[in-house]
Formats: sequence, C-alpha cells, structure tokens
Amino acid sequence: MTSSPPRTAPAQDQDTAELPPLIPPLRRALKHPRLMHYNRLAALVLLANLACLWASWPLHTPTLGHAALANLALAVLVRQQYVINALFRLATWAPTTWPLKVRWTLGKVYHFGGLHVGGALAGSLWFVALTVRLTAEGTDVPLTAVSWTLIALLLFIIATALPPFRSRFHDHFEKIHRFGGWTALALFWTHTFLSGERVGLWVLAVVTFSVALPWMRLRKVDVRIERPSSHVVLARFDHGETPFAGSSTAISRSPLTEWHSFANVPAPGESGFRLTISRAGDWTGAFIDDRPSRVWVKGITTAGVANIETLFEKVVYVATGSGIGPCLPHLLAAEVPSRLVWATRSPRTTYGDALVDEILAVQPHALIWDTSLDGKPDMVRLAHAAYRDFGAEAVICISNKKLTWQVVHGLERRGIPAYGAIWDS
Repeated sequence: MTSSPPRTAPAQDQDTAELPPLIPPLRRALKHPRLMHYNRLAALVLLANLACLWASWPLHTPTLGHAALANLALAVLVRQQYVINALFRLATWAPTTWPLKVRWTLGKVYHFGGLHVGGALAGSLWFVALTVRLTAEGTDVPLTAVSWTLIALLLFIIATALPPFRSRFHDHFEKIHRFGGWTALALFWTHTFLSGERVGLWVLAVVTFSVALPWMRLRKVDVRIERPSSHVVLARFDHGETPFAGSSTAISRSPLTEWHSFANVPAPGESGFRLTISRAGDWTGAFIDDRPSRVWVKGITTAGVANIETLFEKVVYVATGSGIGPCLPHLLAAEVPSRLVWATRSPRTTYGDALVDEILAVQPHALIWDTSLDGKPDMVRLAHAAYRDFGAEAVICISNKKLTWQVVHGLERRGIPAYGAIWDS
C-alpha cells in the first residue's frame, strides 16, 4: 500500500465487508455472461431475419441477395468508428433524471458487437441460400464459382472468429479478419457485377468507403517515450489532435500486420495526449524495450466503455495494473463525480511518482492497494464498499478478462449496475 493515499478502511475490514443479497433467480439468470446484451443483440438480429424469412416466403432470388447484402453491410458498418461514436452519443444522451433501470441498459451500448456477429451470421446464411438457388438454376459458371469461393471464405472467417481460436491465436485472427474481409469485399464486387444487381452496387460502395476511411487517415507520427519502469511506458503524442477523454487510438509499427488500441489520456487544457502501455505480450514488450521514436496511427479516435459514465450521477472506477490508463482521462476530466479503487504492484515504483501524484491530486480519497505489500484483494468487496460509501450509481471495471467478469457479474447479480470490457474484437 502506498503511504500517500489514505485507506477508507483497514484491509481486513474491506475484505470482509458484507455484500448485498443476490437478486431473484430469474433476474439473476439474465445477468449471466452467456445472456449478456452482446449475445441478446446477436439473437435479436437472427430473430429479425427469421421474421423477414416468414414474411417474404416464398423467397425469390433477388430477395436472397438483398437480405445477404443488408446483413453483411450491418456487420461491417456497426464496426465503423464514426458509427460507434454516434451510438455512444445517442446512448449517453439520456439525462440522469431517467430511471436507473433505463440508464443501466443504455450503458450496455458497448455490446454493439452483437449486431456485428448477428449480421455476419445471418448474411452468410442468406448468401448460402442464394448460392444454392443459383446453382440449382444452372447459373453461369463464373458466377457460381465466385459464389462458392465466397462461401468458403466467409465460413473460414467465421470459424477463426470463434472464441477458442480468437483468444488463443489473436494475432492470426486479426490478420484473417483483415485480409479475409478485404478479399471477401472484392469477391462481392465481382459477384455483383456478374449478376447485374444494381442495388448491390450502392450498398457495396458505402461498405467499401466505410472500410477504407480509417486507412485514408493512416500516417506516421512522432512519439516521445517515458519509461518509469521496465513494465510500463508513457507514450506522448502531439500531432495536431487532442482526442476526447476515454477514446482510444490504434497504433502500429507494421501497419499491414498488427494494430493495438490504447486509451487516450489527454490532460485538461493541454494539447496532445498520452498512452499508458504495459508489458503484456511480445508486441508491448518490444515497444517498451525499443522505445520507438515514430509509429503509425490510423482511423478515428473511438469511444470506449468508460464513456458511459455520463449516464450516472456518481461512479466508482475499479482498476488493476495498467487498467488505470483507460480510467485516468475520466479522473482528470472530472466530468462525473467518481471514486477510484486501484490494485497494482508497487504503484510508485512501477508507474512513477509523477503519475501516482497526478492521480492523487484529482482523487485524494482513492484507495490504492499495493499488492506487493497486502496481497491480492477481493475486488468485488472493495468495489462494493466504495460504491456503498460513495453513494455511486454504477461501477466501471478496467482489468484483465477474468477479474473484469468477476467484478461485473459479481455486482450485477446483486443489483448493482456494473460495466467492463467484453473482449469481442
């Protein structure tokens, strides 16, 4: 435990703080990760397609093509940065006077990836049906060949996007998704020209522009690296843009092969921004060791999960280790009253006195738990204690996957709005 910030209670009291009772079984079941809003949105898209199937029966060949293209367009466009930012603005437009249950649901806007999954699955199924119909009708060989090639590619992309492959071979997943997606788009253009479908040309034009737009903003920029320890660096950028608090920037040292997104940390009243990059794999390890002077950036700064804070009157931020990075811009901006709970190993040694002092300047009552001195705490109990004592309406957790699920699920099944990354990309 660092000596500067006061604890709100002794460690043993925090660990044994009484948690509220579990909510009723039916409501609790809806809070289970397998029934999270991400999966509900995917199911909703599939159900909407079933309704369209029933309403359009018997199906005609053009209908199959339009349905396939519409769903695949949804899958692509909902991942576009401008669309994502618009979804966040729309969801967080609700005032804090609205009922908490409504705001609780709106805060799940970052589960929009469910629309991507639902659209991709439904579009692929419609396209399979279209290809079977075209094959049965004896359509010309070039169109049939392109159709079946496209189906094989779509199935390969879907298979490698499933959690078992994606989590184990994430770098390969990203490359397959990127290059496979570009190839699929080219094949769709070929298919549309061969079939003479004019409506598809307009849809494909919009989708192609959406895919190309982030790459049209590709550039190499200067970066200044500060390394308070061998575990973390602070990358400082000032290339004419000051992103909004809580957004993220994608950076790369090899733009065609690998990209990594980090939360932007702009300082109020200052130009530029920082990224907090911790050692969490080969790429970040090499970045910390090499400390490059220039990197590639692309795309549009994009809203992240913590941007839902404005839906609530008070929030608690729960972070472990480098999870402080995405929390820091919101703590500095102080747009919403907040309380920080941060568990990390040797915070001053790892992140530097300057960063810890900067946090304490805006969060004098923060609970900073030094795991090297006090061991690993029960983060659910710490989060609940801060939520209760601060009178907050929600908890936002930025941590690794396992602990994020523990905190979010552990609180939500007790009737407390909680949010955290869902690792859907």
